[in-house]
Amino acid sequence: MGLEEKLPSGILLTTVEKVAGYARKSSVWPATFGLACCAMELMATGGPRHDLARFGMERASNTPRQADLMVVAGRVSQKMAPVLRQIYDQMPDPKWVISMGVCASSGGMFNNYAIVQGVDHIVPVDIYLPGCPPRPEMLLDAIVKLHDKIQNMKLGANRRAEIEELEQARLRRLPLAAGVGPPHAGQAPPSGALLAAGQPGDGEAEQESRQ
Repeated sequence: MGLEEKLPSGILLTTVEKVAGYARKSSVWPATFGLACCAMELMATGGPRHDLARFGMERASNTPRQADLMVVAGRVSQKMAPVLRQIYDQMPDPKWVISMGVCASSGGMFNNYAIVQGVDHIVPVDIYLPGCPPRPEMLLDAIVKLHDKIQNMKLGANRRAEIEELEQARLRRLPLAAGVGPPHAGQAPPSGALLAAGQPGDGEAEQESRQ
């Protein structure tokens, strides 16, 4: 019994966005771009134990023109940064990026002049994957989350409206701790709140402390 036996008879309705999202998420081809020890876990994900082929992603492209997913596996040096950007620019649209490991996401333990402190300074990142190094199961979970993002991605004018809505939501985002922001005029700061240098009230507090 196939899938057609489970479908209702007649016409099956859907949207162009859902059909395009399903086709895109089912044909993601990664580019071979391993930089450090995270690349070992990336190779293990393609092995028979974890079987990356079940997602149709076993074909690792040796050319960026036939890939739409860049998995940055490992730390990115300053010398490698322009190469990474060139490969990203040669990939056809739409394309996505997974930052695999803490070194690719934030520089990790390599907090020095030679390592880029986060690959998002070079290319836009869709999924950040923590760990040092992350296990293949974690990479598979990141791929599933990326598939869900691709499936629900808007198209055309809806896509532009979604981007604008997300940008406005970030601008309206509240501070992490309520009441920590600068107080309004004529309002005393809440107890335990710290005032930044140069804000109103600094001189009065300093005079009171001297007295």
